[in-house]
Amino acid sequence: MGPDARAVAGGTGDPRMTVVYGYSPSGNCHKVRLLLEQLRRPYTWIETDSSRGETRTPTYLSKNPNGQVPMLELDDGRVLVESNAILCFLAAGTPLLPDDPWQHAQALRWMFFEQYSHEPAIAVARFIRGWTDAESPRRAELPALQARGHRALAVMDGHLAGGAAWFSGSVYGVAAIALFAYTAVAPDGAFDLAPYPALRDWLARVRGTPGFIDMPAPAPVNAARLAATD
Repeated sequence: MGPDARAVAGGTGDPRMTVVYGYSPSGNCHKVRLLLEQLRRPYTWIETDSSRGETRTPTYLSKNPNGQVPMLELDDGRVLVESNAILCFLAAGTPLLPDDPWQHAQALRWMFFEQYSHEPAIAVARFIRGWTDAESPRRAELPALQARGHRALAVMDGHLAGGAAWFSGSVYGVAAIALFAYTAVAPDGAFDLAPYPALRDWLARVRGTPGFIDMPAPAPVNAARLAATD
């Protein structure tokens, strides 16, 4: 199935129409969708299945030569890629991105952590389990990814267990959105969250924020692979 355009009513946000090219089961794409919903900003979502080569077409590559999702396209034709850059752009001037220089830097700190220490283990383990065959040689990567992912989860749990409610000061914001997306589906990568009570409480707090939406389920073939025992 090719890209599917779906307009989403967004309430009282910026009247400019924003177009997002994204793959719904991707945590990096869900970050952007969740933020737009919570900002109540109108947008059009164009489903773009990277697992089926839809980000490698000449038309798509002409806009994003890196051939990845998400991609944000504004009504004036400007294009922005990289999920956390998109979060910062959309949240600028809102309470979800702190104005205070120290808290702003703290938000960026955790967003960099997400991209360098968290996502490369937790998201990749999920991808290997759900989007590759059981015989794939990439399955050999899973033990190392487990170790790396648990280190990242322990860092997050330690931060929260120390008394912090969020990851950028005392309020919910883009750092939480960035970290939530793949942490919430970490069990898909066979990560047991039972050892991380503070982290599990934080996940519940995120789910309780206004305008929250969960990540859509993957296609049945991917869901079946994720449900299988390694």
